[in-house]
Amino acid sequence: MTASPALLRAPNTNHLWAALLVEELVRQGVGLFVIGPGSRSTPLTAAVAQNPRARALVHIDERGGAFAALGYRRATGRPAAWITTSGTAVANGLPAAVEADTAGVPLLLLTADRPPELRDTGANQTVRQPGLFASVARWTADLAPPTPEVDPAYVLTTAAHAVARSLAPDPGPVHLNCPFREPLAPLADGTGALPDHLRAWADSGRPFTEIVEAEVSVPPDAVASAARALEPCRRVLLVAGQGADPDACRHAAEQTGWVLLADALSGARTDDGVPFYDLALASPAFAAAHVPDGVVHIGARPTSKRLQALIDRAPVHVRIAPTAGRLDPSHRVTHRITADPALALRDFVAATASHPEPGWAEDWRAASAAVARVLDQRLGGGTLTEPGIARAVARHTPPETGWVVAASMPIRDVDAFTVPRGLVTANRGASGIDGTVATAAGVARGLDAPTVLLIGDLALLHDLNALALLRSGPPVVIVAVNNDGGGIFHFLPVAPGREGTALPGEVFEPFFGTPHGLSFASAAAMFGLPYHAPTTGAAFSEAFEAALASRQSAVIEVRTERQANATLHREIAQEVAAAVEAAVRP
Repeated sequence: MTASPALLRAPNTNHLWAALLVEELVRQGVGLFVIGPGSRSTPLTAAVAQNPRARALVHIDERGGAFAALGYRRATGRPAAWITTSGTAVANGLPAAVEADTAGVPLLLLTADRPPELRDTGANQTVRQPGLFASVARWTADLAPPTPEVDPAYVLTTAAHAVARSLAPDPGPVHLNCPFREPLAPLADGTGALPDHLRAWADSGRPFTEIVEAEVSVPPDAVASAARALEPCRRVLLVAGQGADPDACRHAAEQTGWVLLADALSGARTDDGVPFYDLALASPAFAAAHVPDGVVHIGARPTSKRLQALIDRAPVHVRIAPTAGRLDPSHRVTHRITADPALALRDFVAATASHPEPGWAEDWRAASAAVARVLDQRLGGGTLTEPGIARAVARHTPPETGWVVAASMPIRDVDAFTVPRGLVTANRGASGIDGTVATAAGVARGLDAPTVLLIGDLALLHDLNALALLRSGPPVVIVAVNNDGGGIFHFLPVAPGREGTALPGEVFEPFFGTPHGLSFASAAAMFGLPYHAPTTGAAFSEAFEAALASRQSAVIEVRTERQANATLHREIAQEVAAAVEAAVRP
């Protein structure tokens, strides 16, 4: 392989260092560079633009750009880098960095900066960038400003270390702050020649520093204590959250007779398992009669609060995770195994003698089947409801199509009412609503396939300018559920109608309901996206299937009513409770 001319003949030191940084990041596996326009980042932007193997995405909003990079990683497993200019632009990366931190998603934050002599001097667009991501970053480095006096191999080893720290053993964001002195433009001054000792690296096409991730087996004694604790348990739940290995979880359940309760984001949920456990637990009698004596938990925390409340009652709680984080918000974990989850689960199953209680698994399957019958009957009509929309999207989304679900009510409806197929992802690390459209755009580019986004009106308003990302690249079909405000607050004790704790309507509605009275028709038109506003279930299914078949991004807006939605959820919970209690006698 011959190095690119831009790498061999950079005009000056700024552009040489930037070219080296981008080239080594590409060789380390970075699959996408998301760039926010700016002046101080000129060397970095030019390096990406002139590197034939660097894939670039430009977005006007730095916050959305960082979420697009995060979405790309979620879809591909490859790290992505976010490039921004100095000043407040850098702070816009913090929400995505927070999500990457809490969800364990590698994310490289490359922030251009003024040189040290201009910091704390009142210089324009200069803020204290070093340390800005310190509370969430796995590693931070404030690079030296490019200079011929420093061996540029420093840039290559820094890039390699940054990727390594973002990936393992505790994945998350890494911040490289990159100060540049003038000239930022590619003005030739004779300082940009590649040193002779880096020619072999340049021509090799290989990383300067090779990173080897060894697969380490789990020592038998590492699982022995947990296996002994679980062995007497006869009512074991295997809980699979986002990030679990679906095949490993299903295989473990088959081998042991443990009941697999798979979150909608886990990829392990199936029709013939126990997909509707959340609504089954709406029956107080069923929940009281089916308290587990042991829990094995893989992946992120469950979406279902009912499930979390149930597993918190188990006296033995085994948590298997790849990192040493606590992952124990209820403080109930009795045994923690830090290892590759698939390997650890395999070895743990092999070390555990399982003796399930007769009828334990059958009861869960019968309860889930009873819920399914109620849902088919109650949500099978032509009326558009929020649970019905989630079910329709799940039914009509092909397995090869990506699916991003926004926080708040959409993810709860998907988890409670559907059996998703294919890749389903959500920003559930910090569960924020910001950057959701941009995340979907990043997922679509990572998959290089159509992607569906189920999102509420406030989350869409929050990230409206990310619609610009949908004008190119793989299509994203947005299903926007518009209930004119914050529907989830109607499920909280402050909602009107809740005895004793409710706020009066004149307080609740403007401060929590937050009605806005807006439609997304004009927004779709502004960005040149096809727009649909179906009013029946049949019309929604037709519009959704047509949008997917068109291979174009589109907005499908569905109007619902917040109070009616809360009432529907309560009615369904009551109906399924009765059906479950009739199907599963204590």
